[in-house]
Amino acid sequence: MNRSCVNYLKTLVISLNFLCWLCGAFVVALGEFQMMHSKFASLVTTFWPIFPANTLVVTGTLVTCVCYLGVFGGLKENRCMLISFFVLLFILMLVELAMACVFLVYSREIDTYFEKDLMQSLEIYRQSSPGSNMTIKDDFDAIQYLFRCCGVHGSADWKGNVPISCCSRNPCNTQIHPDWQEGCLVKLSDWFSRNYRSTGAGVVTMFILQFICLSVTVPLFCHFSRRGLGYQ
Repeated sequence: MNRSCVNYLKTLVISLNFLCWLCGAFVVALGEFQMMHSKFASLVTTFWPIFPANTLVVTGTLVTCVCYLGVFGGLKENRCMLISFFVLLFILMLVELAMACVFLVYSREIDTYFEKDLMQSLEIYRQSSPGSNMTIKDDFDAIQYLFRCCGVHGSADWKGNVPISCCSRNPCNTQIHPDWQEGCLVKLSDWFSRNYRSTGAGVVTMFILQFICLSVTVPLFCHFSRRGLGYQ
């Protein structure tokens, strides 16, 4: 392999890894944005380890760290960095495949998790004194207001003590006010499923880009190995 081909591969490796690094940074930012704007973190506790936001932050952080190593390995023509990058990225891709399988399995059980946790949160809200469990109350009120729903299956879940966040039209400051009739379970499940699909699409895109990075890194590493280069 002549030097022009090596320089071309080196530039391609650096560019692809830098693009992968940027994608990882964007994924982290998107996950953080979802975390800050999530209004139900305290309501659904069983499912929290594989929330889309958590998944994006963890995956994006790992990708940025690994691709950072790939960028410097290409710049320095360092075989140790390149082989470390190759191994770590390969492991990361296997983890992403495992996560995709987990998403596929758990996506069928979203309704079960949501119904159980939301009913538990509703009971805590309903039985709490005015000044207690404010996080759960605020989150449940935000969900009902934003999604225009009431209770888990409907307003009957509140057993006559319907909060004002269920009010469907003004005036809402009266003792008896019109409420949303649809429960929050269906709307939250649909919203969560849409987020899962977008997260899955992002993971697939990252996987394809990482596979291309691996494919380009192999010939460059082999060239350095044959020439005995890359340990400086």
